[in-house]
Amino acid sequence: MGADVFTPPVTLTNEEILRYSRHLIMPEVAMEGQLKLKQAKVLLIGAGGLGAPLGLYLAAAGVGRIGLVDFDVVDFTNLQRQVIHGTKDVGRKKLDSAAERMADINPNIEIVKHEVALTSENALEILKHYDIVVDGTDNFPTRYLVNDACVLLGKPNVYGSIFRFEGQATIFAAKDGPCYRCLYPEPPPPGLVPSCAEGGVLGILPGAIGVIQATETVKLILGKGEPLIGRLLLYDALAMRFRELKLRKNPECPVCGENPTIKELIDYHEFCGVAREGEEAGTGWDVDPEEVKAKLDRGERFVLLDVREPHELQICTLPKYKSIPLGELPKRVHELDTADEIIAVCKVGQRSARAVRFLRQMGFGKARNMRGGTNLWAERVDPSMPKY
Repeated sequence: MGADVFTPPVTLTNEEILRYSRHLIMPEVAMEGQLKLKQAKVLLIGAGGLGAPLGLYLAAAGVGRIGLVDFDVVDFTNLQRQVIHGTKDVGRKKLDSAAERMADINPNIEIVKHEVALTSENALEILKHYDIVVDGTDNFPTRYLVNDACVLLGKPNVYGSIFRFEGQATIFAAKDGPCYRCLYPEPPPPGLVPSCAEGGVLGILPGAIGVIQATETVKLILGKGEPLIGRLLLYDALAMRFRELKLRKNPECPVCGENPTIKELIDYHEFCGVAREGEEAGTGWDVDPEEVKAKLDRGERFVLLDVREPHELQICTLPKYKSIPLGELPKRVHELDTADEIIAVCKVGQRSARAVRFLRQMGFGKARNMRGGTNLWAERVDPSMPKY
């Protein structure tokens, strides 16, 4: 007979006892709770705005194994809110920058780096090794993917989202609780909800929501308190007001309902009607910034229609533009002539693409979209123009 394999009990070193002393003297945590934290395995999806405070505080709390999923690099525009990264990290992989900072905060934890885009092909294999999944993503396809994977695997999904001055947080896919599809059965039409890159976000906001997510994660590990299951917490930073909505499990939900029809992961980009990362979400009526510059230099007659908001025009503008913000276009379309060639422009080409679709539907057969917006113009045509 072979000898039994001896597994030493999980304990805290003297250094860890000192490190976590403010936890250990709390009866709700104490030694038992801190050992639960040490044994916990949490997967953090995204090392950006929400992932920054999450990574910092989960590491500091002593969560034993933290998985990080990200494949992006640090950009200057990240530094206004992604406080886990510094100026010296610009150009580095977010995974490396975040892991280095977390290890500096707490060298006693294990950090597992998953340098991939989460997809229907790899999500179940990655998520199955963790107890809790924390969603720090910023796009609808990944949110639905994370939700469905968590439901299929029986993993709680600690959810948060942010936009401008508002944020929300809850826990999806917990036992007997609702999932993301119970709240949002269908994704919004593509382009209806602007991204943070288009609409902006107060840099402090992800700190508030990310800390709430971290708190809920720790509570789930400890088994203490009243978690945000069946409750959607809404935060308005301008009014400094929290509200709460009750969420109920939908018995007809296609993934967590009584008779689920979704029993495996699907194509979430197709489901949400958006292009995949790296794909050109063009309209078929795109024109490159260089061609627009050449038309200007030749003195050709066309309307350069800037559909950005007025406050964005204070940052940068192209020559000889006409300003009609996208939201005002339907009621101001009479200011344009269907006989004219119109080239729409915005920051990155997404709002202008929507403007072109609308104009084409209204009979403006010569409407086109400047690919990449003012940011691509700054890269390819005028390096002195600021990017934002």
